[in-house]
Amino acid sequence: MDKETEKILSKYRKKVEDQLGDVTEYKPDPNFSKEYITFKKEALNKRISTYEKLCKVFGNLKFEPSQKDRKDIEEAIEFAHLDITANQAYSFAIFSVIILILVSLFAGLLPILLGQESIAFLFGIILMLFSLLLLKPLTRIPVYIADSWRLKASNQMVLCILYMVIYMRHTSNLEHAIKFAADHLGNPLALDLRKVFWDLETGKFGTIKQSLENYLKRWRKYNLEFINAFHLVESSLYEPNDDRRIELLERSLKVILEGIHDRMLHYAQELKNPITMLHMLGVILPILTLIIFPLVGTLMQGSIKWYHMALIYNLILPIAVYFYGKSILSKRPTGYGESQFGYDRKVSKFGPVLLGFFFVLIGFSPLIMHAIDPEFDIFIGDFMGNFLGYYEGNGPFGIGALALSLFVPLGIALGMAVYYRMKSGKLIKVRNETKKMENEFSGALFQLGTRIGDGIPTEIALEEVGNTLSDTPTGLFFKRISNNIRKLGMNLYEAIFNKKNGAILGNPSALIESAMEVIVESAKKGPQIVSRSVISISNYITNINRVNERLKDLLSEIISSMKSQIKFLAPVIAGIVVGLSAMMVTIITRLSDLVSGLTTEEAGEFGGMLNFANLFKAAETIPSYYFQLVVGIYVVEIVVILTVLASSIEFGPDKLNEEYYLSRNLISSTLLYVIITFLVSLIFVALTNSIILGVG
Repeated sequence: MDKETEKILSKYRKKVEDQLGDVTEYKPDPNFSKEYITFKKEALNKRISTYEKLCKVFGNLKFEPSQKDRKDIEEAIEFAHLDITANQAYSFAIFSVIILILVSLFAGLLPILLGQESIAFLFGIILMLFSLLLLKPLTRIPVYIADSWRLKASNQMVLCILYMVIYMRHTSNLEHAIKFAADHLGNPLALDLRKVFWDLETGKFGTIKQSLENYLKRWRKYNLEFINAFHLVESSLYEPNDDRRIELLERSLKVILEGIHDRMLHYAQELKNPITMLHMLGVILPILTLIIFPLVGTLMQGSIKWYHMALIYNLILPIAVYFYGKSILSKRPTGYGESQFGYDRKVSKFGPVLLGFFFVLIGFSPLIMHAIDPEFDIFIGDFMGNFLGYYEGNGPFGIGALALSLFVPLGIALGMAVYYRMKSGKLIKVRNETKKMENEFSGALFQLGTRIGDGIPTEIALEEVGNTLSDTPTGLFFKRISNNIRKLGMNLYEAIFNKKNGAILGNPSALIESAMEVIVESAKKGPQIVSRSVISISNYITNINRVNERLKDLLSEIISSMKSQIKFLAPVIAGIVVGLSAMMVTIITRLSDLVSGLTTEEAGEFGGMLNFANLFKAAETIPSYYFQLVVGIYVVEIVVILTVLASSIEFGPDKLNEEYYLSRNLISSTLLYVIITFLVSLIFVALTNSIILGVG
């Protein structure tokens, strides 16, 4: 541009500014899109970064996926902002399966080479088959990451459209509206919106509209309402009539809310059968099947050990249940979830780990005592038998060892629960207070808009509404703004957003913050603009809250069923099964004691009992101590999986809610399991011993 042209432009620019006054619009960080790479590193968690590194290191084996898989993987890689290729992801999956097969083969052959147990080879074959079955899930890791990303991004869609509509309600500028939404949304949708500008500035697309269309087409088969709402917002730019422009903006929010409501209605109806299947295959059948393991172990002459059971129940089965739950969650309609809330609290793991380790150490004390002195044991009565109860080197079978083993799942659950409570306990209270304030904020904004519409200046209207709502959080918030203006001499912007004394500092709500920014910007254009903007925001928030409550009603039956499984059914059934197993093991061990003490004449008289005792030997059965360890750890695992699933169905991918409910459910469910297991085992063992003693 030559100097003459620049001089003319400067001259007329100054005249326009003198006539219009301050026309400053919302201006986000000037490095908004230039910081995309840094922003991406912060948005992607360490696990995803580790996966990218592993794919680059071990993913160069030149294996290529099928065309169908390649298309899905490439789409997922782009969706989740992963820095890998489809070939690298597939090659890493092949490499992982090869390693797992070799490990399984070694695990199966090693005991045979050492001359120990023949059935180990069968488990090695099972592990190899399981490794082969993992090829598909490992290949589709980018798809799973993209699904998780999609759920998190969709959790923010309503707020995204809301922020854009709020901004464009008073300033019809699409670029600034997108930046306004990105600045107030959290990850990952904020990263997606920054990527739109990044693609424009790096020359991938020539206009913001082209870059935006490239992004929106990703959502075509997942959330058509989001695309339609975005297009309505774009269409408002071309309307010369202001009323028609506002109508299109309001229509965009209505479209996405109605679409989400309809999709969630169908999802709630279709969710019953998968949840029932998950409950049966993940809780009822596996736990009930456990009853036969002590008998199977003896019938197969001790070939099946407790660690074979642990491999199935503590590794393979939880993985299967987790992936089935993820498949249910992947069908969840996009676009609905809780409001954004900052969640980056770091707490020390030392205390919870130490607490959990202390309880686990108590649980392992029977093994420690036996290792120190193999002959040590305590007789605690005819009805209870020996405290540890080792038989021919196998055990412990005693009720005391079983009781102490309960400290292992209790310690694991307690350590995790304390850690999650430390992370989420205080934040959940702040978030609940913030949500209460957001719920009442709509009515306060309507009052504020009405006062300003009557011709009262914004600063005075804030004070009056604050006095009217004096006993509420919103009233106190407005009063702080007024006090900052009156006592500290601040202007409206500084009174709200000052970094030291701003009223917004005590209200960590992106929704409230964005609404106040709109008020500040609208105030520059006159009271009527402020009034209409504030009343519109109030209506938007009211509509969103109404739809959210309706969606929670639709899901309430499913969520209630899952909570009953977590808090009651799973721990109670597992506790009863452990008690029954302890009874069966007690029968086997006491009969072994009785038969070993029979004379030759008595052996002939009780030949049937002798044959039975020889068939079921205590030395070859699975000890109740190890049996309980496997079941207890499985209960902890299933509580974690079901809690995460229930939280994600109800709230979307909300980490704060998820960890808060984990801290509650782990304690309540595990304590119930421990109490039920102890009481049922105590009763059944005492009853069994009394009957056998009577027979003896």
